[in-house]
Amino acid sequence: EVQLVESGGGLVQPGGSLRLSCAASGFRFGSYGMTWVRQAPGKGPEWVSSINSGAGSTSYADSVKGRFTMSRDSAKNMLYLQMNSLKPEDSAIYYCATTYYSRYIKGQGTQVTVSS
Repeated sequence: EVQLVESGGGLVQPGGSLRLSCAASGFRFGSYGMTWVRQAPGKGPEWVSSINSGAGSTSYADSVKGRFTMSRDSAKNMLYLQMNSLKPEDSAIYYCATTYYSRYIKGQGTQVTVSS
C-alpha cells in the first residue's frame, strides 16, 4: 500500500523556521516525483514545490521561492521541506503528494500555524 505520512508542523512566530518531513512507503520512492501542496482554511489547495526523481531538480511557487527548500533522501524514503522566514500567510495544512499509476496520493497533512 502506498503511504505518505507528514510530520514536523506546529506553531511558529513570524520569521521563524520549520522543517516538514514526509515518510514514504509502499512504492519505489526514488523513482517518483514528489510535491508539497498546502491548503489554508476556506481556500483551495495551493501548489508549493516539486522535486523530480533522480537528480532531484526542484521548482517552487513564487510565494515561497527563496524561503523554502525541498529535498529528498531516497535511501531513507524521506521527503523534506525546510521553511524559513515564515509569514502568517504560510499558515495552512501541508501535504506531500505523488502520482502513482495515475492515482493522486497525498498524506494526512501536518498543520503549520505562523502567528505571534
